Amino acid sequence: MQIFTCILLGFLVVCAISVSLSKNLLNSILIYMSFSLIMSIIWVLLESPDLAITEAAVGAGITSVLFFVTLKKIQAMVDTDKKGEDEDE
Repeated sequence: MQIFTCILLGFLVVCAISVSLSKNLLNSILIYMSFSLIMSIIWVLLESPDLAITEAAVGAGITSVLFFVTLKKIQAMVDTDKKGEDEDE
């Protein structure tokens, strides 16, 4: 069981480094979701199911949905800016 926990901790470090180095916002959101899911598994292994449920619901659930909505609005703003620049020319 200790080896499994060490592997999960290694995945957490990999997720943290890769989300900071990622240039694509969608990839960053997906990596963040995987970080939250791995963290919730670790909370289960630490025998803290209340924190695991909270991490899964808030970290991977609600926060990720908010990130996706924000990303969609950012893309919509970029698209309208590009249309405005094309009309000016």
